[in-house]
Amino acid sequence: MTSNPGPGKTSIATPIAITVKPITAVIAVFKCRIICTSILVSGDNHSKENPVRLLRQIGIASLFLALTSAPARADGFIVPFVGFNFGGDSGNCPSLTNCEQKRTNFGVSLGKMGSAVGFEEDFSYAKNFFGDTPGASNSVLSLMSNLLIGPGVGPVRPYVLGGFGLIRPHVSSLTGSLTGLGATEKNAIGYDIGGGVTGMFGRHLGVRGDLRHFHTLQDVNLLIFQGQKLDFWRASVGLALAF
Repeated sequence: MTSNPGPGKTSIATPIAITVKPITAVIAVFKCRIICTSILVSGDNHSKENPVRLLRQIGIASLFLALTSAPARADGFIVPFVGFNFGGDSGNCPSLTNCEQKRTNFGVSLGKMGSAVGFEEDFSYAKNFFGDTPGASNSVLSLMSNLLIGPGVGPVRPYVLGGFGLIRPHVSSLTGSLTGLGATEKNAIGYDIGGGVTGMFGRHLGVRGDLRHFHTLQDVNLLIFQGQKLDFWRASVGLALAF
């Protein structure tokens, strides 16, 4: 628009401001629904016996949504969870769907998540991990530090993670501890890798489903487990609290 300043004066063009309502949030919601629905459908058909395939699908969705998510401030979170171990060296539980006796695993994850990247501390404990042993008790404790990749906003938030930390198997009898891990005694350094999906009902409350694989980097020597690296899967569900 140009004003009329009168004779002998220079006209000045006045810019016109145009405001366009953003639709990024709406697009993100539809992308979340489409991708996560495809994960659940394919998971029902193929991934019950192949958790690696499920993690690969979650990873692709997490990376795509993380790269296309709008910037957001980092939010803290805490997730108390309960689940069970399977596969690898888990006693009487060779796979996710073929598990005669589920050994309860419980713990808590806490950390901070930005728009695409986050950090997590994960603590878990599984009693009778190797199965019931007459005259002895056993367990596995883990404390892991993980990097998370995935969208930190939206109602549906798939993610992948990986990290390192402490994996501590333990066996005890009526006469005392029977645990030995070479020079490291009861502790072994290990890694975990996995993923999952968090569904948020609002800004501060949601539910998280999680699947991850644990593996020690050192051989574990126990009375009932000798000269091998300990590995297992953990499936869990937890209450996601954001703040």
